[in-house]
Amino acid sequence: MTTLTTGKGSSLSSVSLGRKIKDRVVQGLVYLAFALAVIPLVSVLWTVLVNGLERLDLTFFQFSMNAVSGSDPGGGAYHAIIGTLQQVAISSLIAVPIAILTGIYLVEYAGNGRLGKIISFTVDVMMGIPSIVAGLFVLALWLLTFGFEFSGFAGALALTILMIPTVVRATEEMLKLVPNDLREASYALGVPRWRTVLFVVLPTAMTGIVTGVMLAVARVMGETAPLLLTIFFTKAINNDPFNGPQASLPTFIWEQAADPNQNSIDRAWTGALVLIGIIMLLNLVARFVARRSSPTRH
Repeated sequence: MTTLTTGKGSSLSSVSLGRKIKDRVVQGLVYLAFALAVIPLVSVLWTVLVNGLERLDLTFFQFSMNAVSGSDPGGGAYHAIIGTLQQVAISSLIAVPIAILTGIYLVEYAGNGRLGKIISFTVDVMMGIPSIVAGLFVLALWLLTFGFEFSGFAGALALTILMIPTVVRATEEMLKLVPNDLREASYALGVPRWRTVLFVVLPTAMTGIVTGVMLAVARVMGETAPLLLTIFFTKAINNDPFNGPQASLPTFIWEQAADPNQNSIDRAWTGALVLIGIIMLLNLVARFVARRSSPTRH
């Protein structure tokens, strides 16, 4: 009996040791994959940071490129920063409510109905639309067919088309993660479905929805092709997004990078750094707001 027990114990010990070795190996591979994925990201951020600091001064934020040539020192991206913030704000105001309501309909109301399948298929198609196609659509419909002029609002419409599917999918996935027990408990108390969705389901999924919104904002904030077709191009300050051509940071970077002069190249790198900084700041603010409003804090 003693020999059998000893043999069984050694067998279990060897199995446990083998599992630990496999666990360590897999864990090491995961860390290695993570490091390989982070290296390009850190390299890009470091390159943008080093080159962008050359022109990161108050002048860059206070002045535009009006009457400044590519070889001239000075000049700034004030006009482009204002344009980007206005265009992204307008597109967010249009896209986010539409996308969230669509996601709510698909999860809470559509079921297996035909309309829900059609909407879901349409969202899948929109996810794969190249950004320049969205710009061409707005150019053909809003500018050429309806006769409106180039403007920041036209660019915002193109960005809206790109934002909607991302936010819809994020909203849909987050709502699906909300436990059905919460819905059933609310229904058992006699709460109507719309109030359950508004005061129970949405607050529970809000953190994930906000993350999806910020991913969509980060994506559209760096788009260049649809803006070149809809906002046109200007070096002057235009604070009115509904009248006349308007600049943006992506088009500013594109225009400055195309100039072979070193001053223009420096401005392009600084524009890229500012764009990354704005996206990071918006993400931090959105995460802070989402955590403060999370139901788990109350």
